[in-house]
Formats: sequence, structure tokens, C-alpha cells
Amino acid sequence: MDHLSLFFDNLKALGGKKLAALGLIFALVIGIVSAAAYYLSRPAFEVLYAGLDREDVSRIGAALKASNIAFDVSPEGNAVSVPYGQTAQARMLLAERGLPQSANAGYELFDKVGALGLTSFMQEVTRVRALEGELARTIQLIRGVKAARVHIVMPDEGSFRRAKQPPSASVIIRTEGPDDSSAAQAIRHLVASSLPGMTVDQVTVLNTDGMILSSSDGEATDAVPVKTLALEKSISKDIQDNIRRTLTPYLRLPNFQVSVRTRVNTDRKQTNETIFDPESRVERSTRTVKETAQSQNNSGAQSTTVERNIPQNGASGGDTKQSNDESKKSEELTNYELSSKTVTTVSGGYTIERLSVAVLINRSAFAEPGKEPPKPEIVERQLKEIEMLVSSAAGLSKERGDALKVSAVDFMFNEHEMTPEENPGFVATLRSHLGAIINALTAIGIAAVIVIFGLAPARRALLAEAPLAQERIEPPPLASPGIAPLTPPEPPLAIEPAFDSPPMLQIPDEGLLPGSALFEGIVEAAKESARKKLERLIEQDDAHAAAIMKQWMRS
Repeated sequence: MDHLSLFFDNLKALGGKKLAALGLIFALVIGIVSAAAYYLSRPAFEVLYAGLDREDVSRIGAALKASNIAFDVSPEGNAVSVPYGQTAQARMLLAERGLPQSANAGYELFDKVGALGLTSFMQEVTRVRALEGELARTIQLIRGVKAARVHIVMPDEGSFRRAKQPPSASVIIRTEGPDDSSAAQAIRHLVASSLPGMTVDQVTVLNTDGMILSSSDGEATDAVPVKTLALEKSISKDIQDNIRRTLTPYLRLPNFQVSVRTRVNTDRKQTNETIFDPESRVERSTRTVKETAQSQNNSGAQSTTVERNIPQNGASGGDTKQSNDESKKSEELTNYELSSKTVTTVSGGYTIERLSVAVLINRSAFAEPGKEPPKPEIVERQLKEIEMLVSSAAGLSKERGDALKVSAVDFMFNEHEMTPEENPGFVATLRSHLGAIINALTAIGIAAVIVIFGLAPARRALLAEAPLAQERIEPPPLASPGIAPLTPPEPPLAIEPAFDSPPMLQIPDEGLLPGSALFEGIVEAAKESARKKLERLIEQDDAHAAAIMKQWMRS
């Protein structure tokens, strides 16, 4: 606190003018150093346009070269950079020449078409080109799609054509990753909704490799294997992520590897099933039929014997037979109505036929740091636990025939992939940061030059010891007649400054130090004030002033 109070006392002793001058110098130095650091540390180039085609990059480069504007092209060849501060000028220059111009032109095509001499065919072609360009621009807004091109075929209106031909379209896309089939369905619906009379089946989406990503069911026979393969990859990746999330807390990520193979069936199935329930029946009708029949048979014929050939006196009765038949028949018919249920199942999705999961674990992951490897029994028990975790995370089913294999082996780490890169040496680090080091040294040099040749001379000039003549000295009373004049008083003691400061700097008129020209006015003002005070003292009593000057010169 004593040093702090002494510091504030010294500042108060300087006076308002000196403090204001010091503050002005301090602000000026800070501003100059900050401006120099800003201009030295700013990037040399800034991006002018990004995401350009090669044709646009070549046209922009030719235009900038013709205008004497330096430029740089990114290693990917899709971005152009210009020196810092020339972005606005370069963009205005390119805008005058219509750059960058994209091949997928939209409705701005009508701005270049004159109405005079324009036929209906040209109007229709321009309209189709505009639709293609606008659709391509919209498709490129989808995440993952880098470039797209659309071809639209509009139907010809015929006077003698019964069936109306629907419009069709084909889209070719270039994506960032290998999985480019995720946006195919969305693109089909987008294009089909943009044209009147077009259906989703009339839109075909392809990639730059010539594979059909999505098309109508009747013509997409080539796209079925691609869809199946993409579906298997998606399911395998999902299962791998589940297994990794499960095993990462148990084992560190570099200590295990997971491989999943999925076999799916994408065949469309339709099942028709009719079920009759015998328990739920209703009596619909009953029919009862009863029949009764009676019959009687009599037979009077005599049998042929010897006695019948002998004449008889009188006729006698022969042998007779009689039979009676009676039959009854009763029939009852009851009709029942049984309840039935018809089930029709249509499956258009997919089913997982089989899953094969293989997990490799680093044997050293089971050992604790600084201890011996665990026993085989302990490793076997941990492998069984891991096998149960993997089976639950992957959703394996024994009835489906899924296979799971978990093995513990000693990993052979690839030095180029698994081990961390070595720290670069001192020379490589210095070479990579050479530009920043040069900029920093330049900023420090500018600050040092300002402080040495500007701030230090100004501080010495402002904080120099004030001349003793500045102290106001009251003139002695004039001597009366007959009274001897008083002896000249002792010169006043110079007030020592509170802090060590260099002596008064004598600056010759013809030899000013470099950097002190800014404070020449302040020094001259201080000299002029001291000169005026000395002149007033001499005017009051010239003899007394001469005596004081002589005594000062002797000391």
C-alpha cells in the first residue's frame, strides 16, 4: 500500500497537463501496436466462392487473371480465394460478367428470351429447361447430395391419340458418401409433385455409377439387389452400433472389434386364410319326413301230385299262402350356419433370415494394469458374460439359426492406424509456425521502435526536473537611503522529484532525437513558460536577479 500511495502521489505531482500528455501517448502507442498486430495477423486470402464446378472455377480464374487480381484455388478444386479486402471488388467484377454461372439455369432463362420471333416450340423448350434447373437446385439442398441433374419428358398433345401419355423424368445424383439410396424416394416424390399428371412410378433415380436407386416396381428389377444390399448394410450397421454401445463401458473401444452379417428376405408375400369355428353355430332350418307302408300277399295254387290225376268225386280246397308287410320311415334334416373368418395378409417389407455376429476381444483387456494376466477360467467366464450381452444387444434368436462367436486373442495393432502419431520435432514445428512467428516479431519490433524512439524521449521530456527559475521568488525589499542593501538570499533548493528521473534533457534546436518531433510543441511551451517567469523576475529587480544568477553559476 505504501508503494501504491507513493505511485499515486507521484502522479498527482506531475500535474494535469503532464498526465494528459502521458495518457495521450499511451493511447497512441496502444492504437499503433494494435493496428500493426491486426494487419500482420489477418489471413492473406479469404474465400470468394465455394462449392463451384470445374467450369466455373476455370472461368472465374480467367476473369480474375485478366483483371490483375491474385487468386488461389483450394486443393479440392471447388473454392476460389482472393487476397484479404478484395472480396467485394472481385464479386462485383464477376457479377458484371455473369459469373459464377451454373449449368442448372432456372426461371432466369426467360430473362434472356425475347418475345419477338419466339415460337411456341422455343417457349416449351425454355419452360422445360427452367423446370429442370429449378428441380436440380432444390434437390441439391438435400443433405448429402452434392450435384444433381434432371431430365423431364413432357407428352406430345396429339389430336388422334386416345390414351394420354403421362410425363416422365429421370434424375442422376452425386452424393458425398457411399450410401446414396436414402434420398432416392424423397427425390421421386419431389419430382412427381412438381409436374401435373406425373406419378411416382414415372420417376427414375440413378447415381453417377449407373446404378438404379429407385424406379417403378415393374421396371426396377435391376434395383432390387441394390435395395437389398443397402438394407442389409443398414441393419448390420445398426446392430454393430448397439453392440459397441453395450461393450464400450465393459471394454475400451480399441480392445474389441465387431463384425455383423445380415441376410434378409425382401420377397412380397400374400397369405389368404379362412377359419371356421364349429363352436359358434346357428340352426338355420329343420326338415322332417315320415313314411308308413303296408302290403298283403295271398297265394291259392295247389301242388301237382299223383292224386290229382285220379278222378275225384268232389273238389277239395288246395294249399293257400298269405303274407302281410308293414314298413315305417322317418327322416329329419337340420341345417346349421357356421361362423367363418377370412384373413388376407400382404407383406411388402422384409424379414431377417439369419444373423451372424463375430466379436474379437483383446486378451490383455482382461488384465488389470500392473498385474499378471488372468487365469483361463476367469477369461472363459468373462467371455460367457460378454456373449450373453452381445446376444441381447443384437437380438439373436436360436429358432432362426443365428450364429454368435466371441473369441479372445492377442491383438496385433497396426502401427500406422492404432498408435498415435509422434510429436513433430522442433524444426518441423518452427517451419509450420514460421509465418506466425515472423508476424509476432514484426509486431514486437514495431512496438519496441515506438517505445524507444517515441515514448521514452517523451517521458524524459515530460518528467524532467523543472528549472529552478520556475519557482516563484519574492523580490527583496528595496534598500532605503542610508541603509545598506541586503545580501542576496540563498538560492532556493530544488525540489527533488518523488521518483528517480533523469536530469533535464537539453535538446538542441538543430539536433532533435528521432521520434520526439511529436512532443516538440510541449517542450517549447515549457521553455516559454520558464522564460517568461525569469523575465518578470528580472524586470522587478535586475540587480537581485543578477546576484542570484552569479551564485547559481558558481555552484
